[in-house]
Amino acid sequence: MSRVASIHARIDQTLKHDAEEILHKLGLNTSQAINAFYAQIVYVRGIPFELKLPNEETIAAMKELDSGKVKTYDSMQDLWNEVDNG
Repeated sequence: MSRVASIHARIDQTLKHDAEEILHKLGLNTSQAINAFYAQIVYVRGIPFELKLPNEETIAAMKELDSGKVKTYDSMQDLWNEVDNG
């Protein structure tokens, strides 16, 4: 039998809830997901996804979005309706 270790972490409650809903749909519990994440860390010898700071263009786009000057849509259908009606 393998030895078991515990991990204790504090995370945002909404993030935890949202992630657990997705994990449930995937048929995984939190422990299984963490085990998979840790296995990937070992396999790739690092974080299994890219971590980087945004470039200047991305920062400018984020600031523009935060300013409220960018039109947003509630759905892709709303976007396509505007494109079609031009």
